[in-house]
Amino acid sequence: MDQKYQKHIFICTNQRPAGARVSCGEAHGLALVAAFKKAILHHGLNTEIRAQRTGCMETCELGPSIVVYPEGVFYGQVQLTDVDEIVAEHLLNNRVVERLKLSF
Repeated sequence: MDQKYQKHIFICTNQRPAGARVSCGEAHGLALVAAFKKAILHHGLNTEIRAQRTGCMETCELGPSIVVYPEGVFYGQVQLTDVDEIVAEHLLNNRVVERLKLSF
């Protein structure tokens, strides 16, 4: 059976060696993955929305970074306290969280 998700959240968890360029993994990237998965499950959306870790998205200085597809919206400097807002606004109501949105 093919699983078709309505949305995908990719959370950067890239880690670099000590002394190298900053990385999202050092700044709680893995904790964000767990928090998004928990929030998605809490709302009963685990068959509609998938959160998963990813490698570097080249937004290191703006991280931890996530991107939500299919919209392709990047969020930066995402904190654990932002997860519920992103889920409630973007994932449930299709409203971009402007204060966290990255513009390239």
